[in-house]
Amino acid sequence: MTELVGELQNAWAGLGPQDLLERAVERFGPRTALATSLAAEDQVVTDMLCRVRAKPRIFTLDTGRLPQETYDTIAATNARYGIRIRILFPDRHDVEELAADDGPNLFYGSVAARKRCCQVRKVVPLQRELATLDAWITGLRREQALTRRTIQRIEWDEANGLVKVNPLADWTEEQVWAYIHVHDVPYNRLHDEGYRSIGCAPCTRPVEPGDDVRAGRWWWETPEQKECGLHVQGGRLVRKGNG
Repeated sequence: MTELVGELQNAWAGLGPQDLLERAVERFGPRTALATSLAAEDQVVTDMLCRVRAKPRIFTLDTGRLPQETYDTIAATNARYGIRIRILFPDRHDVEELAADDGPNLFYGSVAARKRCCQVRKVVPLQRELATLDAWITGLRREQALTRRTIQRIEWDEANGLVKVNPLADWTEEQVWAYIHVHDVPYNRLHDEGYRSIGCAPCTRPVEPGDDVRAGRWWWETPEQKECGLHVQGGRLVRKGNG
């Protein structure tokens, strides 16, 4: 499938993000979906996607530990675009086992425990949905984290066996917010309180001016460990220095 990705990279090289999304949806049809965390980047991609398709396929992962502001953003986005974001949940039995073994706040105990929590609450539900797709769309940007410096706008997701489209890969944070303000895109109000990257409530906090974008995610861990397992490159979870 690397040949397919190479063809798409060459054919779509000069396209802007919205045109890239339109081509991707045309190429892969209903087996294309945006995986949104309701982050600022994902909200930009949602706005663009709704401009090229009236009812695009969009889903999000509800871990059971999200801030209320994230649910408010889901509701505002659905109302703004006349869509219904599909909400995926982890398996109840897996969550119960997780809590029974290590307690509700296991993620503070060790990196291994935190990654087990992410696996149950995020990765497994994501993989279940990706199995129904030929291409998935994300809001990943290279400057978000050391773990994302090498992402491409079009990639082959070896671990999940499908094409991955990252239309904002080369965008800056300033470009993201400029788009949001120009187009009046709904966004998570926690961003106004100093949150630059938003995940589960217990694992996210505001950052200080000048801090790294993801400094408020799993702040008790080193930067090399700050991925939840959702994003893989070359068949492996990227671990070099918005899951």
